[in-house]
Amino acid sequence: MAKTDDKKSGLSDAEKLKTLKKKLKKLKSALKEAAAGIEARAGAAAGAAIGAVAKPGNPVSPLAPARFPDLPVVEGVEFAAGAAGVKYKGRTDVMLVRLAPGTAIAGAFTKSSTRAACVLDCQAKLALKQDTAKGAAIIVNSGNANAFTGRLGQEAVDTVTGGVAKTLGVPRERVFSSSTGVIGEPLPAERITAVIGDLAASLDVSGAADAARAIMTTDTFPKGASATIQGEGGPINIVGIAKGSGMIAPDMATMLVYIFTDAQIAPAMLQRMLSSRLDQTFNAITVDSDTSTSDALILAATGKSRAAPITDLRSAPARAFGKALSQVMLDLAQQVVRDGEGATKFVEVQVTGAASDADAHRVAMAIANSPLVKTAIAGEDANWGRVVMAVGKSGAKADRDRLCIRFGDMVLAEKGWRAPSYDEAAASAYMKRDHLIIGVDLGLGKGQRTVWTCDLTHRYIDINADYRS
Repeated sequence: MAKTDDKKSGLSDAEKLKTLKKKLKKLKSALKEAAAGIEARAGAAAGAAIGAVAKPGNPVSPLAPARFPDLPVVEGVEFAAGAAGVKYKGRTDVMLVRLAPGTAIAGAFTKSSTRAACVLDCQAKLALKQDTAKGAAIIVNSGNANAFTGRLGQEAVDTVTGGVAKTLGVPRERVFSSSTGVIGEPLPAERITAVIGDLAASLDVSGAADAARAIMTTDTFPKGASATIQGEGGPINIVGIAKGSGMIAPDMATMLVYIFTDAQIAPAMLQRMLSSRLDQTFNAITVDSDTSTSDALILAATGKSRAAPITDLRSAPARAFGKALSQVMLDLAQQVVRDGEGATKFVEVQVTGAASDADAHRVAMAIANSPLVKTAIAGEDANWGRVVMAVGKSGAKADRDRLCIRFGDMVLAEKGWRAPSYDEAAASAYMKRDHLIIGVDLGLGKGQRTVWTCDLTHRYIDINADYRS
C-alpha cells in the first residue's frame, strides 16, 4: 500500500490531471447511459399509459337530457360497475347486476343472422323453463362485442357467466351476459373474471347510474328512465337503463336495454307484455339503418313489491303496469335517438292514411333512413321533395294525387303539387328547430305509424371513421 501511494505521489501534476479527466469521462458516459435507460423506460411506460387510456369522449349531444334522472330503488336488484380494461385501462367498462330469488326474466334480441355469442347464449337460456326460485344475474361489458369470434366466443361467455355463477352462488343458466364494442376481436374474458369478486363486493341497490355509464361506447350520456304505479296493495316500480348511439335500426332490440321491476309477474306473462310493446318503442327508432349483432333487452321482475301479483292482462293493474312499461321503453328508445352519433336534430316521422299499418311502417322507415332526407335536415333545408322520393321508394302503396306532406303544422305539398299556401321562409325557419315533425298522409286507408330518427351530420363520419383506433 505504501509502495502504491509512493508511486502515485511520484506522478506529475499534469499526469494526475490527465488521470482525473479519464475517470471523469468514464463517469459522464456511465451517467449518460443510465439517464438514457431511465428515459427509455419512462417513455415506454408513458406510451403504454397513453395507449391504454381511453381516447377523449365525444362531446355530449346537444339533444341530451339536462341530467341523469333520479331512479327509485327496485327491491331485489343490486348494481355494481367497475374497470376491467376490456379495451382501455381506467375506463369503467363492466356492469354486474344481482337479482333476488323469485325473479322472472323476459327478453328480446337482435334478429341479425350474425348474432354475437352472448345473444345466442341468452336466447338459449330463456328457451328453458325458468326456475324462478333461484337467483339470477346479468353481466355486461363494453369495448368488445364478442361477435364473429367463433368457438372462442362461446367459451368466453361460459367463462364469464361461470365466474359470476360461482361468485354469486346462482345457477349458470340464470346468468345472462351482453357485450358491446368492436366486432371480430376475441373477448379477454380473464380481465372480466378478474374483477367479478370486487364487483360482487360493491353491489348496491342505488348503483343504477354507475351501471348505465359502464355500458356506454360511443354514447355521450348515460340513459335511464323510470315509472311508478299504484298496484293492488302497494306501489310497483319500474327502472330502466340503456346504451345506444350508432348501429341503430329496428329488429329488436336496436341497443342494450335492462329494465327492472318489483312487480309479481310470471315469466310467460312478462314476456307477452314485453313483446307486445316492441313495435311502438325500440322497433320504431333508427339512427343509421344498421342492425347490430349484439342487441339485447332483458326485463326482470323480482316480485318483491307488496302489490298483489299481476295474473290477468285485462285487469286494471295489468293495464296500468303495461302503460308504465311502455312509457319507460319509449323514453329509453328516444334517448338513444337523441344520442345518435353526431345528431343535432330529433325527428319524429308521422305517417297516416296508409293502406295498412305495415305500409305506414315502410314509408316511415324509408323517410327516417334516407341519407338525403337526413342530410337536408342537418343542413336545415326544407327539401320536401326528398320526402316525396322516400315515399316513392318505400314499396308501400301510394298515389301522388292523394299525398299530403307536412313539416310541423305547415302543409308543404298536397294533391300532387306544391301547396298554394307554401311559404319557403316559414319552412326554412321551422327547420332551425332541434325537434322536428315530418307528417305524411297517404290518403288511402287507416294505417298509421310513428317512428323517430335524427339528422346525419359530418360528425357521424368522424366518429365511425376511427371507431377502432
